[in-house]
Amino acid sequence: MTETTLPRRSAFKALRQVPTRWMDNDHYGHVNNVAYYSFFDTAVNGYLMEAAGMDIRNLPAIGIVAESSCRFFSPVSFPDVIHAGLGIERMGARSVVYAIALFRNDEDEACAMGRFVHVYVDRESRRPVAIPDLIRAVVEQLN
Repeated sequence: MTETTLPRRSAFKALRQVPTRWMDNDHYGHVNNVAYYSFFDTAVNGYLMEAAGMDIRNLPAIGIVAESSCRFFSPVSFPDVIHAGLGIERMGARSVVYAIALFRNDEDEACAMGRFVHVYVDRESRRPVAIPDLIRAVVEQLN
């Protein structure tokens, strides 16, 4: 087994705060793995709405999650506050692959690392379309 170098806060241009909730803890006293995917979704879409200055759900093209994954490094427990560092792994014509590092409270090393893929589709037909220019512009700010 090789040693993993954990992502650090300084590697990310945008950090989004996501508080844990009492209900996020499981029977073992730590945040259940399913909650991490909610943290990713909240961080990405919160960033997009804030950076775009509008409710992105009203655009003619919407981002749907086509893939997500998470690697866990250390536990989180309520009432910890998560800080999600947002980065871009890849941006294509119709999709964005986000790299999301989660940091517990004021810690500098990530407690988890996620991958989150948004594919843009027409909001009515659900057929793939180009990333809207507004979304592309705010996502590029993460590089």
